[in-house]
Amino acid sequence: MSSEVRVRFAPSPTGHLHIGGARSALFNFLFARSQGGKFIVRIEDTDQARNVGDATGKLMDSLKWLGIDWDESVDKGGPYAPYRCMERLDTYETYLQQLLEEGKAYYDYMTEEELQKEREEQLARGEAPKYSGRDRDLTPEQRKAYEDQGIQPVVRFRVPGNKSVHVPDQVRGDVTFETNDIGDFVIARKDGIPTYNFAVVVDDHLMAISHVIRGEEHLSNAPRQALVFEAFGWEKPMFAHASLILNPDRQKMSKRDESIMQFVEQYQELGYLPEALVNFLALLGWSPVGEEELFSMEALQEQFSLERVSKAPAVFDNDKLAWMNNQYVKEADLDRLTELAVPYLQKADKLPDTLSEEQYEWTKRLVSIYQEQMHYAAEITKLTELFFQSGIDYNEDAKDVLSGEQVPEVLEQFSKELEALEAFEPDEIKAAIKSVQKATGQKGKKLFMPIRAAVTGQTHGPELPQAIALLGEETVQKRLQHAVTQ
Repeated sequence: MSSEVRVRFAPSPTGHLHIGGARSALFNFLFARSQGGKFIVRIEDTDQARNVGDATGKLMDSLKWLGIDWDESVDKGGPYAPYRCMERLDTYETYLQQLLEEGKAYYDYMTEEELQKEREEQLARGEAPKYSGRDRDLTPEQRKAYEDQGIQPVVRFRVPGNKSVHVPDQVRGDVTFETNDIGDFVIARKDGIPTYNFAVVVDDHLMAISHVIRGEEHLSNAPRQALVFEAFGWEKPMFAHASLILNPDRQKMSKRDESIMQFVEQYQELGYLPEALVNFLALLGWSPVGEEELFSMEALQEQFSLERVSKAPAVFDNDKLAWMNNQYVKEADLDRLTELAVPYLQKADKLPDTLSEEQYEWTKRLVSIYQEQMHYAAEITKLTELFFQSGIDYNEDAKDVLSGEQVPEVLEQFSKELEALEAFEPDEIKAAIKSVQKATGQKGKKLFMPIRAAVTGQTHGPELPQAIALLGEETVQKRLQHAVTQ
């Protein structure tokens, strides 16, 4: 193992990038950058039955969207290529044969039916199920008898008995496992393709991986991998197992859990800002120095350390993420936010597929008046509904406001003031409202609320002169007339 920090994110191409995987990738990336090391993305595609054809591209697109880049991978190559496991089968075969020749692995001919029966019997006796070791010491004649029956064997690793396995962990300290609790595990399937716990060790060694940073759910794999490292006489990398991510109910997440969105692509599709999601994920199990909560990617790279990664479970707080994204939305460049929002309005048939320069500028002003309250871009459709209605619906509060005795006078006077404007712009509209105050003597809520209720159908909303300007004079005059005559 080299002295250079080299870490890897090794996803299986079985679907979209899960938030747990995204956090692991982020922690690896931040650690590599903080240490001046290398970050590698390796595709663990040995489980052929679960692989999805376009998953690798989607996984890597999601990483790029988050702002996570890499030094070596399937797209960039590198000194340890190939970076896709199924392209490394010859390499694995060489090391499998070494273990077999040294008696550290063996062929197992038990069928699935026999294994299932064995598990059921162990459970019935109140034992934790593990392989019994039936084929551990077969003679050549016994092996031939099985092969003559056409039985394809798996290859199992010969786990030494009565031994403690020590896993050095920079989050949890030295974690110890007993080999008597593990049982001989499969390192190559019947088709010869290696299993994860074997391939990952060979690749981590050959690619000079210095640190293995991943989620706590992989801690149970650590002793098996440590045993394989030891069988070859290879130095183990330093492990770091970050805490579990719990759902808002503080329960372990499952793929069927609907209390949170679990895939990075879902947040991208709703118009979350990637820097906000990165900031949020970084704080799921890592704590910075001080009370600051908002960090750029550069600041995270400067501060990140494994010493501040917690072994206590991290709770995924939807409200916290929404708040954090809103902080970034408020500071976002308006053109960027507008370009993010436009597709949602187009999809809802609020805007044409192609915008003229005038339509874009109108939309930009529309987005600007909701920028302070928007949690993510997809909200723009619901927030701006009143600007796209041909008629108007009054909520209950608006109806109460419009029942006031001063309302007809205020609205009729406001209509006259608007007719006299040279430009239908926010400053002029604001001045018109002041003129209504002088002409009617009404002020405060008795002045502003009837105008807002009549024009928007609501008693709360964006800055009134801005909203009126965006609605346009024709629409506003119609709504004022409707409110007076209803």
